[in-house]
Amino acid sequence: MNSFGRLFRVHIFGESHGECVGITIDGCPAGLLLSPEDLLEDLERRKGGKQKGATPRQEEDYPIFKSGVFNGTTTGFPITILFENKNTRSEDYNKQRSIPRPGHADWVAHEKFGGNEDYRGGGHFSARLTTGIVAAGAIAKKLMPQITIAAAVTSIAGETDLEKGLQKGIDAKDSVGGIIECKAIGLPVGLGEPYFDSVESVLSHILFAIPAVRGVEFGTGFAAANMFGSQHNDAIENAEGTTKTNHAGGVVGGISNGNQLVFRLAVKPTSSTPKQQNSLNWETGSTEDFSIKGRHDLCVALRAPVIVEAVTALVLADFMLVQQHIKRVIV
Repeated sequence: MNSFGRLFRVHIFGESHGECVGITIDGCPAGLLLSPEDLLEDLERRKGGKQKGATPRQEEDYPIFKSGVFNGTTTGFPITILFENKNTRSEDYNKQRSIPRPGHADWVAHEKFGGNEDYRGGGHFSARLTTGIVAAGAIAKKLMPQITIAAAVTSIAGETDLEKGLQKGIDAKDSVGGIIECKAIGLPVGLGEPYFDSVESVLSHILFAIPAVRGVEFGTGFAAANMFGSQHNDAIENAEGTTKTNHAGGVVGGISNGNQLVFRLAVKPTSSTPKQQNSLNWETGSTEDFSIKGRHDLCVALRAPVIVEAVTALVLADFMLVQQHIKRVIV
C-alpha cells in the first residue's frame, strides 16, 4: 500500500493540501552523516514554480527531521521527515468538484473511498507526495557513493527539441507528455533475485507508482521484438562481464551483470489540462463542457527525472543491503 522495500523500507504519508507530506525511512544504517542540507539539491530539482511548463505552485520544501538523526548522524532507527504545505489554493478544487477530471483519480477515489477522500489538489494521489520520496532517494544515494544515477527528459510531445515540444502544448492550450531515460553506473554483478524480485520487476513496481507513468522499458525495450537473437545478444568481452553492446540494459535473467543499467519510461500528459473537454457532472448525472482551472504542470515529465533517480536509488540501496554490499557506515 503506502510502504515499499525490504531492508531499506519507506512509508509515505500526507496529502497535497493537508498540513504536510512526509516519509519514514526504516533500515538506514547508523552512522551516516546527514543534515537537511544534504537533501536540498535534489529537492530543489523537484520543485515547481521556476521552470517553463511547471506548475506555479511554490513550496519551501525544507526537510524537517523528526526522528532517526542525532548529533548529525543517523541512529539506525526510523528516520521521519516532514515537509509543510504552505502555498495551497484549495478553493480551485471546490469549484470543480462536481466534475471528476478525466484521466485523473478523482472518480475512482470517490467510488473506492465513498466520498471520504481528500480531493484538494488530488489528495494523496498527488505528485506532491513524491517530495518525501526524493528526500529518501537522496539518502539512498549517499549510502552508495560508488553508484552514479542520472535521469533526463529525452523528448516532449514526441520532439527531441524539448522547447519545441513544450511550445506544442502552449500553442494547443493543452498538456503534453514526455520520455525520461535513466542510467545507473557502478552496479556490482549479482543484484536481483529470480523470479519475482528481479531488478526489472522491483524497479518497475516503484516506477509505476510515480504519478503519470504509463510505460517502462529496459535496454532496447520494445524494439527488441523486431530484432534477431544474434543482433540482440550482448557478447561478453572479458571476465568482468563487460559486453560489446548493452541491449539488455545491464540486467540479464533479472540480475545485474555489471554493465550500465539503462531504462526509459513514458509519462502521460497532465490530466489537469485547460483545454475544454466534455465529461460527466455527477451532481446532474449528465455530461457537459468544462475546463480545468488552477495551477498545474504543462508537462509533468519536466520535474520527474529527480523522482526517477530517487526511486532507482531506493531500489538499488535495498538490493545492496540484501546482498551485503552495504554493511555499515564508517564516519
